[in-house]
Amino acid sequence: MVGEAVILSAILFAIGTVGALVRRNVIVVLMSIELMLNAVNLALVAFSRQWADPAGQMLVLMVIVVAAAEVAVGLGIVIALFRNRESLNVEDASLLKW
Repeated sequence: MVGEAVILSAILFAIGTVGALVRRNVIVVLMSIELMLNAVNLALVAFSRQWADPAGQMLVLMVIVVAAAEVAVGLGIVIALFRNRESLNVEDASLLKW
């Protein structure tokens, strides 16, 4: 049971990593980062269940809070990028520097 969850978590994390590195759309990159965070959450819950330790599940709640904050800040940056450049290309984000 735990082995399958960890393997699924590794596959999801790999898909998220490839998506974050290959894609050029900022929204797809943010979704890939969320996929990686959810893969880590799945592994934490699996290990927490295996060792019967609720600390892993509490850590999952903290990761969910950080992910929510990351989405809020990330979407703010996406909106600013789209308003200034009218594009969601990752390469256009470097133009927001001073």
